[in-house]
Amino acid sequence: MPSTKPPLIVIVGPNASGKTDLAIKLAKKFNGEIISADSRQVYRGLDIGTGKATKKEQKIIKHHLIDVASPKRDYNVSHFKKEVTATIKLIIKKGKLPFLVGGTGFWVQAVVDNLNLPIVKPNKVLRLKLKNKTSQQLLIMLKKLDPTRAKNIDPQNPYRLIRAIEIVKATHRPIPELKSNSPYNVLMIGITHPREKLYKRIDQRLKKRLKQGLISEVKRLHKKGVSWHRLNNFGLEYRFVSLYLQDKLTRQEMLEQLQFAIQNYAKRQMTWFQRDKRIHWNNNLNSASKLCKKFIK
Repeated sequence: MPSTKPPLIVIVGPNASGKTDLAIKLAKKFNGEIISADSRQVYRGLDIGTGKATKKEQKIIKHHLIDVASPKRDYNVSHFKKEVTATIKLIIKKGKLPFLVGGTGFWVQAVVDNLNLPIVKPNKVLRLKLKNKTSQQLLIMLKKLDPTRAKNIDPQNPYRLIRAIEIVKATHRPIPELKSNSPYNVLMIGITHPREKLYKRIDQRLKKRLKQGLISEVKRLHKKGVSWHRLNNFGLEYRFVSLYLQDKLTRQEMLEQLQFAIQNYAKRQMTWFQRDKRIHWNNNLNSASKLCKKFIK
């Protein structure tokens, strides 16, 4: 029997795998709209470093949940899930097919499996206590509290680590495990490449972003009042370019450390996604199109 649940096509994969390009082609072919599932693309001004769809691409296919928050304020997975739920309903009401696209695994899971996310207010006392701890010290603390979350979090992002510790301490339980009771009729497509090819794509993309003005983008954000501390919390490109602009790294050190950090992040993304056996792994448009065509019949 056909499913009575609303349809949702999900496209996931590590950084630089080609998710955006594939999603635009599939959404164009199957009358869809794209919802970004990227924890940094929600912020205005974080454009080059997050690989947002260009204005031209956004004219071809409507994109949602891009540029919805100020980089000076927090926007977390609870905000995201609430807005995505409303957006999916809106897209379906228009007679279109929603495509949820991104590499932030926990955000994707929160939507697909309708995770009951705890509403935990910031604990100022705890945050002050943890503020001066190193990322390594915070990671050790999180491993004791929630080993699963510790495996899949950015280990160099103190904001994410502190927030995870804060949530577990407030709820006295780890983040929910992966379930399969999705409120949607879901098709999950994963895109990746052999490791050597993926790393080459990561390096090429980084060079391209630098040519596009990544360093100027970080300068501009700081000039507009986004602190170095806040930029550091955005991770990857924003962290290492910020360190370079503060003369804490040479340009060569920035490039080498950033390449290594992105590669490690891609590994963690794959570790997260490979747990989910619902994902059909592809790396070409033709096979992904066949899956979509079969799904919407």
